[in-house]
Amino acid sequence: MKHIEIRFGDNIETQAAKEKSFEEMFQSVNPMFCFSARIWKPQMDIFETRNKIIIQAEIAGVRKEDIVIEVSNKAVKITGSRKSNHPDRTATYRLAEIQFGQFERVLYLPSVIDVEKVSATFSNGFLELVFGKLFTENIKSKRNVSIDFI
Repeated sequence: MKHIEIRFGDNIETQAAKEKSFEEMFQSVNPMFCFSARIWKPQMDIFETRNKIIIQAEIAGVRKEDIVIEVSNKAVKITGSRKSNHPDRTATYRLAEIQFGQFERVLYLPSVIDVEKVSATFSNGFLELVFGKLFTENIKSKRNVSIDFI
């Protein structure tokens, strides 16, 4: 069964924050700027229930193997890549809104999570991460974990 790697640690840093580019300002003016190597941000939702924190990410066209999730006690970083499926690179685009290449999002968690209660599902272009909340003062130590998709 294919799985996605989830890394636990203390320091999550966003690459996108480091690489603000001139091209980013002009993306809406000229769609050809969408083909640059810049990092894009997929749309995501984060919400919580009494016992869980749930993150949903819209990442259609991304393979499970191309997703990496890093988790700290304060944030979740979701990175990966989507390969371009443009059949003709010589075509003249009139509209180019679908982004390809590397993506990255860092979401800050509203409460401490229990690393023993983490699950991931990926279906129809949506990634869903479910984190159990930690209600005790016993914070787990750092480690790498692979989680099978349901």
